[in-house]
Amino acid sequence: MARDVSDTTPIGARSELVEWIASGEKPRESWRLGTEHEKVPFYKADLSPVPYDGAKGIRALLEGMQERTGWAPIMEDGHPIGLADDRDGGAISLEPGGQFELSGAPLANLHDTARETAQHLADVKAVGEKLGVGFLTLGMSPLWTRAETPVMPKARYRIMTNYMPKVGSLGLDMMYRTSTVQVNMDYASEADMVKKLRVSLALQPIATAIFANSPFTDGRPNGYLSMRSNIWLDTDRNRTGMMAFAFEDGFGYERYVDWALDVPMYFVKRDATYHDVAGASFRDLFAGKLAQMPGERATRSDWANHVSTLFPEVRLKRYLEMRGADVGNLEHIVALSAFWTGILYDEAALDGAWELVKAWSAEQREQLRADVPKLALKASIAGRSAQDVARDALALSRAGLARRACLDEAGRDETWHLAYAEEIVTSGRTQAEHLLERYHGAWSGSVKPAFSEYVF
Repeated sequence: MARDVSDTTPIGARSELVEWIASGEKPRESWRLGTEHEKVPFYKADLSPVPYDGAKGIRALLEGMQERTGWAPIMEDGHPIGLADDRDGGAISLEPGGQFELSGAPLANLHDTARETAQHLADVKAVGEKLGVGFLTLGMSPLWTRAETPVMPKARYRIMTNYMPKVGSLGLDMMYRTSTVQVNMDYASEADMVKKLRVSLALQPIATAIFANSPFTDGRPNGYLSMRSNIWLDTDRNRTGMMAFAFEDGFGYERYVDWALDVPMYFVKRDATYHDVAGASFRDLFAGKLAQMPGERATRSDWANHVSTLFPEVRLKRYLEMRGADVGNLEHIVALSAFWTGILYDEAALDGAWELVKAWSAEQREQLRADVPKLALKASIAGRSAQDVARDALALSRAGLARRACLDEAGRDETWHLAYAEEIVTSGRTQAEHLLERYHGAWSGSVKPAFSEYVF
């Protein structure tokens, strides 16, 4: 995320936490979609990672983007760590290993998303060209070890880096070596949120399968089609996963708040200082009993920042975040947003998607989630292949997008943005499998050609 929230209003009751989420409700005519994607930068001359400092480092890249776009810098301890578009709401931020992220503005349709993403990519390519920097379209850094990966100067990442090895074996790989694409979606009411959350949780492994694109680690195949997705299985089980409780009777805002309250914190931010309280309870901060900060009480910004450190497959804030997919090229990025927009923003498609998944048990959903990183579309659930389920889900999405009837300047509706995903599902071959074919064939056992063939 581009920056942590600053709102010092004290929280006086648990109901205020519930109201904070409920305040995200919007009427259908105000629904928007916000697409985020990360990408790994590298030096074209020698395929090495790009550090923060230096005449041609990440800082220089940010400064070049600021000059090109006019966006306002986001600073931390004198370091630019992002840019904010204060007019339209977009932002650029840095992930821990230098992954360059666009957090897109809330937009009305997928045509706008495609234009926004294309413009951003044109900008970073133009700035990157002057610095000799390119950007990979893979869901995981394919060549460098974790030790070779640079570290960005952000205090929250230092806290997370210290904490991650205490709660899982792969959290540092998640932070420093993976890249994702996600889309953020609105809801109209608590009931609408619950329905969308359940459908998107159940189908999130299907999205992971369709968009699997991270088969290499440390210069060789890692045994997975989406290693990025596999990494999340051993990152921090307290804050990740499929949230089986979301399918229980009575689930709603309050139940999500209670779960979030029990997820250990990373930090408390006061003014510009991040206080390391990793592992501590938000309930203690809420009650003024946090051992590391005696007498300090929770504020709205504490809650917003804490919720941003929860990483389930679908995250609820004041909107829903679809978190299951590896990043890919421009068509890949927009297709992910198209997949979810067609399903979640059309009532008939949403109803159809619920019919598709409602009979699945928690155990079946968990098994699919565990199998997809390695098998992708060849995984199965309830006697059906993930490919067959994906085909049905895409048909629902296509019909939903057609009913939205949002036309571009050429008179096309939004369905054409699904073509990339439909080609994958029809063939049954993911982008990761194409990469592996190249590795074992034309690339002669090297991942280095990816730095010229799979770039933005």
